[in-house]
Amino acid sequence: MFASFFPDPKRFFLSAVLWTILSMALWYLWARDLGEALSLGWLIGKGYPSALAEGADAAAQGANKLALTAAIDVWLYQYMIVSGALFGLLWWRLSPHRWFRWSVLVSMVIIFATWFQVQLDVMINEWFGTFYDIVQKALGAPGSVSTPEYFAQLSTFASIALVYITVAVLTSFVVSHYIFRWRTAMNDYYVSQWERIRHIEGASQRIQEDTMRFASIMEGLGSNLIDAVMTLIAFLPILWGLSVHVKELPIIGEVPQALVIVAILWSVFGTGLLALVGIRLPGLEFRNQRVEAAYRKELVFGEDFADRAQPPTLNALFSNVRHNYFRLYFNYLYFNVARYGYLQAGVLVPYAALGPTIAAAGFTLGVMQQIIRAFGRVESSFQYLVNSWTTIVELLSIYKRLKAFEAAIRDLPLGDIEHEAAPATPA
Repeated sequence: MFASFFPDPKRFFLSAVLWTILSMALWYLWARDLGEALSLGWLIGKGYPSALAEGADAAAQGANKLALTAAIDVWLYQYMIVSGALFGLLWWRLSPHRWFRWSVLVSMVIIFATWFQVQLDVMINEWFGTFYDIVQKALGAPGSVSTPEYFAQLSTFASIALVYITVAVLTSFVVSHYIFRWRTAMNDYYVSQWERIRHIEGASQRIQEDTMRFASIMEGLGSNLIDAVMTLIAFLPILWGLSVHVKELPIIGEVPQALVIVAILWSVFGTGLLALVGIRLPGLEFRNQRVEAAYRKELVFGEDFADRAQPPTLNALFSNVRHNYFRLYFNYLYFNVARYGYLQAGVLVPYAALGPTIAAAGFTLGVMQQIIRAFGRVESSFQYLVNSWTTIVELLSIYKRLKAFEAAIRDLPLGDIEHEAAPATPA
């Protein structure tokens, strides 16, 4: 599944994580301050601003701060590109691979594009604060905000959204091609090992359908994971800073960095809850694929042999399919009760946490919108497993099926689940 597409997967992914940690540490400890000397941002009008004269007014200081932030962001993009290029060059020299351009280089492009999208989301979050403060000001004092000022804010949002949509569409296009290349790599690898794996139950289905489903799921699940991690990196510091406005939580009282703590605790609770109630689902999904494969196989034989796919046999095989589906439905019943109950309750969590501060008029409407949106982004990132659990269950069942190929190719014993007898035919 991975060796067919990535060079030396275990070492590759471990080194990628360590390289990322090292690059982030170097950025905050040393590289961030080199931007003024090394950044090429001036080529696109995002160079570092000159130092302000002593006694500059508030407007000049604000403009200088915005220019400096933009220059640092552009320098960060350059730093990420150089860091990624060094990592790719190192792996190209150490472990050349047929799919290197897609598995390594395009992976870095996707990560960079996802980070850029998250930064646009941060800009939108800041826009929400400014926009709702203007709305509050306009509603509180008629005539204090002109119509051109109001529509200027809407124009700002439209420009950011246009860039976001363009990047999102192009990224989705690249990810689709990336995932199909991964499927192609798996298909070519398993086909080359056909003599070793043809005895595995449903081998043809596993190569055709399971690799297709694996690729399809990874397209959504993998992209969402990268987005969740990037969003957490970007929005957690924002929520940390906004927590200064929230001094007290209901019942608990004063808690430092209350919003961050609430987001983490609520997400951990949900992840643990759904992992517990959904613990049986991967095995049931795997068995579901087995009974479906047995039924499909008999139908295929019936196309070529008159003595196969007789009604009694098909009825018995379909009874196994029905029996396993009914077990799945029952298990998903209580799983979905827990899942949807948790997600709906989560809508009220940030408002409940802000209750004492709202009652005390501790912030403006704009700040409240920024807090709610940042809290939602951080919470959804921590809840990646919660939001993706049903898809992860399906992926685990596919992984179990393809894992049998890996064992057969390496002459290892198959897992216990592969030796289970077919479910008894219901009376």
